[in-house]
Amino acid sequence: MNDVFSMLFGVFLILGTAVGAVVISYMVYNAYKYRDREGRDGTMTDPLQLGELPQGGGDGKKLAISLAISAIIVIALIGWAYVLLVDVEAGAPASENPIEIKVEGIQFSWQYEYPNGHTTSTLRVPEDRPVTLTVTSGDVFHTFGIPAFDLKADAIPGQTTQRWFRPNETGTYRAQCFELCGSGHSVMESDVIVMEPNEYEQWYANTGADAPAMNNSAAAVSTTKTRIENGGAEASSQRVAITF
Repeated sequence: MNDVFSMLFGVFLILGTAVGAVVISYMVYNAYKYRDREGRDGTMTDPLQLGELPQGGGDGKKLAISLAISAIIVIALIGWAYVLLVDVEAGAPASENPIEIKVEGIQFSWQYEYPNGHTTSTLRVPEDRPVTLTVTSGDVFHTFGIPAFDLKADAIPGQTTQRWFRPNETGTYRAQCFELCGSGHSVMESDVIVMEPNEYEQWYANTGADAPAMNNSAAAVSTTKTRIENGGAEASSQRVAITF
């Protein structure tokens, strides 16, 4: 899904640049063509009346053509974006057996709960398999996001938000909070580890509700406080790095 959004962003960027170049070039051309020059008295020999179209321009054909082309481009872009958003809202394809993980934001850490009850502060997912996240908060408003996968979801107390993504390359990425939530906002982040499918299945088979894990928010908060005390000088001095 992140590939689709990256492609869409690239198309919009190219079209926006092209439109901007055409508009600016046309403005510069007209500014030069109709610049003030010596020998012109600046008066119109036959001033236009209210509602009258200028002559010599094809009776407004150029205006009609430009409006029609602009409308076609805008409608096409809106239609394309709508189709992509419908696909996003539809959720991950059920035929691909997506992994469903619960995400809870707690000042100032993220907790992930897997279907077997295993809870951890590190998100592990397999490569090239859809992952559905159900996001909420245990205290204040947060926003969960993984920039590498173009994913964001509001974490609201008492409510859930669902988003899905498909990790397409193994590696370690970063999940973080994108909404100011307190003095430790800048350190509210966690690792997202994308594993080989076989490696992930082996790891998942060794987890469970009874496996050693960070199974409560108190332990997570304790770990985060240690991070703030050891490396988050900006938190103690209220110089919080706000990320949007």
